[in-house]
Amino acid sequence: MAKDNVGSPKIHQLDLKRWRLTHLLAVIGLCVLFYILGAWQNKTTPSLTADSGLTTKVGCESVLPKSNASASLPSDATLDFDAHHQQSVDERSMVIEKFPPCDLNFSEYTPCQDRARGRRFARAMLVYRERHCPEKDDTIRCLIPAPPKYKTPFKWPQSRDYAWFDNIPHRELSIEKAVQNWIQVEGNRFRFPGGGTMFPRGADAYIDDINDLISLTDGNIRTAIDTGCGVASWGAYLLKRDIVTMSFAPRDTHEAQVQFALERGVPAMIGVMATQRLPYPARAFDMAHCSRCLIPWQAYDGLYLIEVDRVLRPGGYWILSGPPIHWKKHFRGWERTQEDLKKEQDSIEEVAKRLCWKKLIEKDDLAIWQKPINHVECIESRRIYKTPHICKNDNADAAWYKKMKTCITPLPEVSSQDEVAGGELKKWPERAFAVPPRISSGSVPGLTTKTYKDDNTMWKERIANYKRIIPPLSQGRYRNVMDMNAYLGGFAAAMMKYPVWVMNVVPANSDQDTLGVIHERGFIGAYQDWCEAFSTYPRTYDLIHASGLFSIYQDRCDITYILLEMDRILRPEGTVIIRDVVDVLTKVKALTDGMRWKSQIMDHESGPFNPEKILVAVKTYWTAEPSKKQ
Repeated sequence: MAKDNVGSPKIHQLDLKRWRLTHLLAVIGLCVLFYILGAWQNKTTPSLTADSGLTTKVGCESVLPKSNASASLPSDATLDFDAHHQQSVDERSMVIEKFPPCDLNFSEYTPCQDRARGRRFARAMLVYRERHCPEKDDTIRCLIPAPPKYKTPFKWPQSRDYAWFDNIPHRELSIEKAVQNWIQVEGNRFRFPGGGTMFPRGADAYIDDINDLISLTDGNIRTAIDTGCGVASWGAYLLKRDIVTMSFAPRDTHEAQVQFALERGVPAMIGVMATQRLPYPARAFDMAHCSRCLIPWQAYDGLYLIEVDRVLRPGGYWILSGPPIHWKKHFRGWERTQEDLKKEQDSIEEVAKRLCWKKLIEKDDLAIWQKPINHVECIESRRIYKTPHICKNDNADAAWYKKMKTCITPLPEVSSQDEVAGGELKKWPERAFAVPPRISSGSVPGLTTKTYKDDNTMWKERIANYKRIIPPLSQGRYRNVMDMNAYLGGFAAAMMKYPVWVMNVVPANSDQDTLGVIHERGFIGAYQDWCEAFSTYPRTYDLIHASGLFSIYQDRCDITYILLEMDRILRPEGTVIIRDVVDVLTKVKALTDGMRWKSQIMDHESGPFNPEKILVAVKTYWTAEPSKKQ
């Protein structure tokens, strides 16, 4: 019997098959290994480290990066614009416009409260101090410079008491209000002793006096509005009692008072009681305050007190100190006759009574009234008081360029005299995440409890991502924060654990008016049309957030001016976070590359396949050249 031949074709075929199988398995194993490595790398979130070229501290000598679309993306991400976003590109739009610095005299430019422009308008009822924005031909296309020697503001809470003189070089208030202890100059810085016209012992002691009359610490009072705020010491010292105050004052002879407030890290806006409604919704604040604010409350058929009634919540308080309260003691110092002051107080008392307010107490320099929790009795009282009547067919929340009215804003209907109109609010801090009554009642079309809760969950995840990519967020680097498209206030709620306050802005032309919801949560904000400038001074915000804003406005006005406005109100070395679809963000980045910003486009939290991206930018440090006079 013949032996098997070792070199037979059958054995060769068997070895070849084994070799092919081994090779195939090796290739498959390598593919799986590299796939896993690639997926792991895509999940790694880029952060703004010292080596990334986009840090929150940029030196004066920093050189701006060359324009390069690919440089805006992290090295481990690739976005195929052509495949997923079919849109033609105008080559002219790819040419980067370099925006020049404005002259030094624009350093404190407030476009819609420009005093030279205001002089064209009537002085009656302070119309000339209302918003008067520039026409298209008058808008400037340059970058507002910081003053020479500008320094990063003090961190909170030290900023409450100190500010650098070079940042706001105005001594006027320290001289004019020296006796009242508003502000003092100490070498190269200002100090804010906490004094005020009607609280010479300091804002803290003054607030304690109020607390002796109505409780400020039980969580029922969370939001306040201060009319004619000075340097906002009242609002500054309420913060440690967990009360956040919207302080406002006009740009008038008290130079830069609102600018001082914001430099201190205290919420404030430029504003005035004149002919237009305040830019806040109805039933927005738990407490309103006037300390010698010089507003003629009794004039024009009680128009201004009626406006306070509109923005005051059911059961809310109005606090008045200064003329004419306690006039028997102060009439000589106020240089007014007793008869004149008595007449003024009697007139205010009468207006308050016609508004159905109840005077709770008058003690020493303080008088406090309370708004009713509903209008059951107030409607009945119209048989006695013919004026002011109850408004009819009026959107009480409409406040953007809307004239004040001499009629009482009606409260939502109730089923009993003990029911709080519009729904009772939870105490703070539970109020921040409880379902707001405007949502639970269905008064905002399209919003449900589920929508609200999902939004909170989403922003909790997004803020966790921001903390990873912007480490200084949790380190006290930012104080004044603005959300340019706040929706339900989820961003502000998720930021509560950090030492910040948030100005929640709802675009005035939004499909859904949600600002009332934000105020019911215990946060503050305002209406704004971003085709115009915001009512604030330059360099007043540390961090600006804009989610979906440019998709809303890209067909309404030139987004270049929105970005220039963001640059105006952003502090040197401040941070911007913009969320939008890729097409919009590439346009935005092309503009910001010419604005002395350093920016980077990053993937959405869910990964690279989400069409929404995140642009994070830092405004570089630069200042105006000193003038020849200096």
